[in-house]
Parts: sequence; C-alpha cells; structure tokens
Amino acid sequence: MLQVGIVGLPNVGKSTLFKTLTKKQVDCANFPFCTIEPNVGVVEVPDERVDELARMSKSEKIIKTAVEFVDIAGLVKGAHKGEGLGNKFLANIREVDMIVHVVRAFEDGNVVHVEGNIDPARDVETIEIELAMADISTVEKRLDGVRGKMKAGKTKDLELEEAALAKWFAVLEQGKMANTVELTDEEREVVRDVSLLTNKPILYVLNVAEGQTPTPLLLKEGLGVVTSEQLPISIKLESEIMEMAPEDQQLFLEELGLKQSGLDRLIAKCYELLNLITFLTTGEKETRAWTITRGTKAPQAAGVIHTDFEKGFIRAEVISYEDFVAHGGEAGARDNGKLRVEGKDYVMQDGDVSHFRVST
Repeated sequence: MLQVGIVGLPNVGKSTLFKTLTKKQVDCANFPFCTIEPNVGVVEVPDERVDELARMSKSEKIIKTAVEFVDIAGLVKGAHKGEGLGNKFLANIREVDMIVHVVRAFEDGNVVHVEGNIDPARDVETIEIELAMADISTVEKRLDGVRGKMKAGKTKDLELEEAALAKWFAVLEQGKMANTVELTDEEREVVRDVSLLTNKPILYVLNVAEGQTPTPLLLKEGLGVVTSEQLPISIKLESEIMEMAPEDQQLFLEELGLKQSGLDRLIAKCYELLNLITFLTTGEKETRAWTITRGTKAPQAAGVIHTDFEKGFIRAEVISYEDFVAHGGEAGARDNGKLRVEGKDYVMQDGDVSHFRVST
C-alpha cells in the first residue's frame, strides 16, 4: 500500500491534517513534539467511477484503493544531529514512499510558531537542509564501503555505483536535494536500494487561513521541487467540512465553486507525483479499484490481483470506463465494438475496466 509521510515543523497543522484525513483522534496539543509516536491511518481514495460501476453491476461489495498516511513527529534545526526528536523523525520518514510537507502560512497568535514568526520559505529550507544532512551520512557510509570493495578489484557495477553516489554527495554537501541529480539508467539501477530522504517525491501543502490568497513558495535553486507541486489548503476549514454530514459537505463545496475538497485534491496529487493510475474490475460479487504504476503492462497488472495471474496470463479484455458507462455495461460495450482484446504488450490505461483470461 502507498505510504505517505506528513512532515513539517511543530505546530504547522500536521496532526490536524492527519486527523481530518483519517478521522482518527490524535494528540493535537499546542506544543512542540506532541506527536511523539508516528500515527498511521488508512484513507480510502475517493473515486466516483467505482461507485458508478458498483451501481451498474449491482455489486455486493465495493473496494476502493487506499493510501496509508503517517503523521510523523516534528523536527527542529539540528535534527540530523539527534536534536529534538530528530533520530526518531529520520528513521520513520525513511520508510515512506513520498512526503507531504506541511508549511504554515497562516497567522494565529494563539498557535505558537517554533521560530517565533511566520516565514514559509525559511521553514521549508530548515527541514530540507536537515534531510540533506541526514542523506549525506547515508551516502558517505555507502561510498566508503564501495571504495573499500574497489580496492580488492574494480567491476563495472562498482564503478557505476561510485559515480552515482559521488554525484549525490556533491549536491547534498551544498544543502540541495538528491532529486535534483540526473543519473543514467545504469547508475539508477545499481543504487536502487539506497533510500534517500531527499530523493522522494515531495508535495508542499501550504496551510493557509480561510479566504487567504496563498503566495507560492519561492524556493532557492536546488531546494525542493517546482511550484506546480505546491497545494494551498486551509486545514482548519477542511477539518470543519469533515464534521458535516456528507450531503452538507457537497452543498458547501458547490457554494464555494469547488468540485473536490482540498483533501481529495491532496490524495489525487499524491497519486500523480508517484506516477500511479487505477484500473477497475466489476461484477455482481464485487467492484474494485487496483493501483498500478503508469506504464504497467497487462500481465503485470493481472499479477496485482493474484501473482499466479501474471504467470498464466493469456489476454486482457478491456473497456474504457467512459465506454462502459456510455453503453450501459459490458454487454452494450461489446455490442458496440468497444471491448478490446489485448495481449501481453498492452500498456494499461487509467480507468480501464478489465477482465483477465489466464491459464490455471
């Protein structure tokens, strides 16, 4: 399951965001390091396509894809040296697939900022320098090991690994992110098992006040990611929306001229940054959404349902979601020539309604 770590300085809204996402009560006391242990919650990914297919198929069960969110304890300057809860923070964040970095942009005298004033760009830099410093230690240890092995005899893989690690080390020393480094395909392959914090996808959530016009973060060269990966959300407003009845939530969003809540946009953005898509299966027994990486071929997609399906793959019968709905289901889509039979080289598309034929 996709795992997303929610991080940020103390008192920026991390735990409130987590509680709103998961409806799981966590300790949100207004003081630094209140989230001492990481809180984990599984969040269903909203997908109207699943609901519509289930209605059409009269499915007994609906299973949507899910994201695991981890609320990770805050950190301060010097975390890479173990200050604050640095060691615990760094150990927990290494396990996640991507990072949601909550950055405080709202003013509220009742909520103390650990640095004494509001400066989103400074806060981003504080955390990312800490992540970069932690990665330096990881890369340095690995580089020493590789160079030790090379003394006994050089191989192509060792030389590729040394080159990749040296590239990372050079940028990390400047306080920049590992995800700014361009590696060759061969280099990327030999360091695939090296988990660097600054090599993970990052989504910046700008926690704004209700009605506040957000100012995009202006990040220094090499720090962070592009401005399109910044998402302004009023976490307080989202929390209030989640307390409403479902029908009231929809009416409220329509009054604001919004199709999706900020939380739904956040989850969708996480999928986008991780290059994930969804294919669908449907029938009377169950309608289900399945998560795969964009570019996955049909046999590997079948293997997500059951490992034996990949081995025994024969063909995939595929209908796009739009065609499935437009023609009233599988029979109508087939009669109108919209059901396609695809082989092992077919690249799955988002929203494919699929049935896999396999040998047993």
